[in-house]
Amino acid sequence: MSYFNIDSKKARTYDAIVIGSGISGGWSAKELTEKGLKTLVLERGRDVQHIKDYPTSNMMPWEFEHRERLPLAVTEANPIASRCYNFKESSAHFFAKDNEHPYIQEKPFDWIRGYQVGGKSLLWARQTQRWSKYDFDGPARDKFAVEWPIGYDDIAPWYSHVEKFAGITGNKDGLDMLPDGEFLVPHDLNCVEKYFKEQVGKQYKDRHIIIGRAAHITDPQQIHLDQGRAKCQHRVMCERGCPFGGYFSSNASTLPWAMKTGNMTLRPHSVVHSIIYDDKKKKATGVRVIDANTKEMTEFYANIIFVNAAALNSNLILLNSTSSRFPNGLGNDSGVLGKYVAFHNYRASVSGQYEGFLDSKTDGRRPNGGYIPRFRNVYKQETDFLRGYAAGFSANRQTYSDRSGLGKSLKESLAQTTYGNWNVGSHMMGETIPKETNYVALDQSQKDPFGIPMLKINVDYDDNDEKMIKDYIEQMSEMFTNAGFKNVRSHDGHRNPGNDIHEMGGVRMGKDPKTSMLNEWSQLHACKNVFVTDGASMTSTSTQNPSLTYMALSARAANHAVKELKAKNL
Repeated sequence: MSYFNIDSKKARTYDAIVIGSGISGGWSAKELTEKGLKTLVLERGRDVQHIKDYPTSNMMPWEFEHRERLPLAVTEANPIASRCYNFKESSAHFFAKDNEHPYIQEKPFDWIRGYQVGGKSLLWARQTQRWSKYDFDGPARDKFAVEWPIGYDDIAPWYSHVEKFAGITGNKDGLDMLPDGEFLVPHDLNCVEKYFKEQVGKQYKDRHIIIGRAAHITDPQQIHLDQGRAKCQHRVMCERGCPFGGYFSSNASTLPWAMKTGNMTLRPHSVVHSIIYDDKKKKATGVRVIDANTKEMTEFYANIIFVNAAALNSNLILLNSTSSRFPNGLGNDSGVLGKYVAFHNYRASVSGQYEGFLDSKTDGRRPNGGYIPRFRNVYKQETDFLRGYAAGFSANRQTYSDRSGLGKSLKESLAQTTYGNWNVGSHMMGETIPKETNYVALDQSQKDPFGIPMLKINVDYDDNDEKMIKDYIEQMSEMFTNAGFKNVRSHDGHRNPGNDIHEMGGVRMGKDPKTSMLNEWSQLHACKNVFVTDGASMTSTSTQNPSLTYMALSARAANHAVKELKAKNL
């Protein structure tokens, strides 16, 4: 090897490599760089810098050519992305476009992606609930999937660690099925939401209505000011990127923090092809990266590798990382890689009206809503379906404006608001059961624009999901009716799996290397210097929004990796 090649390889060698810059990748980068590791962060999409690259963050509705609606040509060209609630004129630039990033749907699956620095942390719903012991104990108790190798007590300190840094608003509700966290000042329920809370509390001993727990800074602490972040302004334009840093994103928080250490190198436009495994060293030594613009392939090297490419892309990378030792994908001795994929069931909703509190109305905006923690099958099996569902709940007052007249008279009529009854609504968030028949795999005959085998997705609902939907509709309709709500209606939107944007699994954690991919520290059983801490690592899904758990798993694994590296165990 020439001196030139030696120097070139040295320039491409780091202590750690993090694949992905979204919520989990940002946390991996922050923790590793803080501990002194020279860390390369690879992002397949373009760079998005906080504030600078939020082009619509301060635009008024009339400043958009189509008043935030997208032209028909755009929605027709992006039928998958268009089914996401956040795909609109003010935020479409943060979504991966359908035709640019194809995949194969063996069954209908809406794969919603955000390919840029920060990933979907710019677009997420920001709900952040902790898992409880009942969630981690679920697979063992109900005999599905495999047993989690960790429990609530293992991750609780790391929940606290990430909550304090990210900034989580919430109320200490004292519920064992939804543990309290390190909360900032909570948002408030409005009068009708409080009324529903009181009615449910009187009629049901196991059901609770609380204000949501969300990654918004309501009371900035010094750690948030040190990040350059300010109090949430309640603009409710979060999907555009927040110039105040009022909600948590990798762009506003973890990545700038990691950059300040001087230990992070961020490389956008870097599509990871595969992880390099050295048969002689019996460990991973680096990654192969395709430049998104030039299509040139380059190799980078590190002692430890964190795979945080988002659930299905992390599966894809590992499946494509083949060698003589691992012909079926890196670490795949068990044969379960790509299998037991699950998601959240958001199909059903219930709505109604309330004729009370007509002397009251809401004022301003609130980037949060009410939340109903899971109440089915928490302590014991009590229904004809496994597991359960949480639900959202919110109420708002109907408003009307007279739009008659022209000029001055039109302006005057628009200024006069008439109030109607209150609208109330709920949507379900159901746990789905990981199954071997729900899987992703590579199609070797079809390649993506970068020459990488396309991902095949075969994921669907099952009879357990249908029973859960029926129960949610029955129970929520009953709760609405008992509270005196009128015109109670239910709706099954039949949305595709994936549209919940909470796909999980395929690289699951477990105690037994014969039935799982990762150990209790998120390390591949068969390749200990590779860690997976995003949604791919999840053994089961529970009902909570998963991002807070990804953050905690990432921080926990990164700190363990540093200790193992110092002990020369990796």
